[in-house]
Amino acid sequence: MGSRELARIVIRNLSVLAARNAYKLKPQGGFAAPLLPTPYSLLPFLCSLLIVICTGCTVNTLVADALTGDGGSTVFTGDSDPKLVGDALPFAIKMYEALLDSSPKHQGLRLMTGSLFIMYANAFVQGPAEMLPSGEWRQRENEMKRAKQLYLRGLEILYGALDLKYKGFSKAGADEKAFQALLKKCKKEDVGLLYWAVAGGMAAYSLDIFDFDLGTRLPEWRMMIQRAYELNPDYNGAALDEFLLLYYASLPEMMGGSKERAKEHFNKALEKTNGKSTGAFISYAQAICVPAQDYDTFEDCLKKALAVDPDADASTRLVTVINQRKARWLLDNAYYYFSFLPIPDNY
Repeated sequence: MGSRELARIVIRNLSVLAARNAYKLKPQGGFAAPLLPTPYSLLPFLCSLLIVICTGCTVNTLVADALTGDGGSTVFTGDSDPKLVGDALPFAIKMYEALLDSSPKHQGLRLMTGSLFIMYANAFVQGPAEMLPSGEWRQRENEMKRAKQLYLRGLEILYGALDLKYKGFSKAGADEKAFQALLKKCKKEDVGLLYWAVAGGMAAYSLDIFDFDLGTRLPEWRMMIQRAYELNPDYNGAALDEFLLLYYASLPEMMGGSKERAKEHFNKALEKTNGKSTGAFISYAQAICVPAQDYDTFEDCLKKALAVDPDADASTRLVTVINQRKARWLLDNAYYYFSFLPIPDNY
C-alpha cells in the first residue's frame, strides 16, 4: 500500500468520525447536541495515523496532498442535503486549519481552507440570513456580521498563498503599475486563488459598503478577476462568467459596472453549462431584473433555475439544491422587490 493510499485511510476515518459524532439520535427521533469524540471512536483514526507515521513520511504533507488533490472535493459538492453539509463543514474547516498550521506553505491547503471559509459564509451564513423573516432583523444583522468576518478570514489565507508565490502581492494593490506587473507573473494554476480571493473580498464589501478599507481595494479586485479570466475563462465551468455577471451588474458605471457586459457573461455562462447555470439565472433575476422592475423576466429566470435537475451533474448537486432553495424564496417573496405586486394578507 502506497503512502497516498495510507493518507486516504486517515481521511476516510476522519470522515467516518465526523459523521458518527456530528449528532446522536434520540429514541424519540430528535437530535441531541453535538458530541465530542470518545476515546474508542478515535481508535480507528489513531491506528491509521500510527501506520502512516511508521512509514517515515511527513503526515501533514501526505494528508494535505490527498485532501487537496483531484477528486477530493465532491464529498461536499456532490451531496444533496445542505443541512448535513452545513453541519459538517465547520469540522472540515477546522481540520484544514490545523493541517495548515503545520504546513503553512502548502498551496493546496491554503486554497482549500480559504475557499471553504468563503463557501461556508456564503451558503450557510449569509444565504440563510437573507431569507429570515423581517421580524428577525437582529439575528439577520448578527449573521451578516459573522459572514463578513468569515469572508475576511478566507481572504487573508488566500492572500497569504499569493504572497508566498509572489512576494509583496497583498501590499501591491495600491500601485496599479506594480500590481499589474505581479499579475502578469500569475499562471493558470493561480486562477483559483485569484477567483476565491476576489469573491471573498467583494462579498465582505457587499455586506458593509461603509468599510472604506475594503472599498479602496475594488480596483485591485477588478484587475485580479480580469487576469483570472485571461488565464482560464473556463475555470470551474462557468464560475468566472457567473461572478462577472454579478460584478458588472452590481457596480455603478462610474466604478466599472456595465449592464451590457453583465448580459454578455450571462449568455456565456448559459452556453458553457448548456442552459443549466442556476447561479446565472438567479444573479440575472436579482441584479438585472429587479433594478429594471422586469418581473416577467425575473419570474422566467427563477423558474428556469428551478427546472434544472440537481442530479444531472453530481459534482454541482449541492450548489444546485442551495440555489433552487433561494429561487423558491425569491419567487415567494417577490413583493419585497417589485412595488406593484400585492402584499400577502399574512405578511
